[in-house]
Amino acid sequence: MFDIGFTEMMLIGIVALVVIGPERLPGVARTAGKYFGRLKRFMTSVKADVEQELRADELRQILADQQRELDSLKDTISDAGKEIEKEAGAVSAAGASLAESLDEPASVSDQAEASAAVEESAVEESPEPEQDAAASKVKP
Repeated sequence: MFDIGFTEMMLIGIVALVVIGPERLPGVARTAGKYFGRLKRFMTSVKADVEQELRADELRQILADQQRELDSLKDTISDAGKEIEKEAGAVSAAGASLAESLDEPASVSDQAEASAAVEESAVEESPEPEQDAAASKVKP
């Protein structure tokens, strides 16, 4: 803290011995040491408080940055949710129109196509006439 060398301390001691006297010098030295210790503890305490405030300020800054980032993420998620809801509404509208078209009676051409498909499946399921003729010849 102080840049005092040995010679300077010796000079201060001699001046103090001459000014104060040899009888009161030990008590004054003790009192000066006590006040010097208090001053040193006070300086250490102030230094610790300043460092603590700097760390707290740094943490507040980090917290504010994280809060801004969180807010931007919330906005992004909210926008994505709105887009999904919009697309879901379009899909449900398409589903509703499809359901309505299925509920409507089929047109005449659709009915004809359906009956033709049924007849084709019935023909495929019936046995062929050649197999029936062969089977009748084998049986006496």
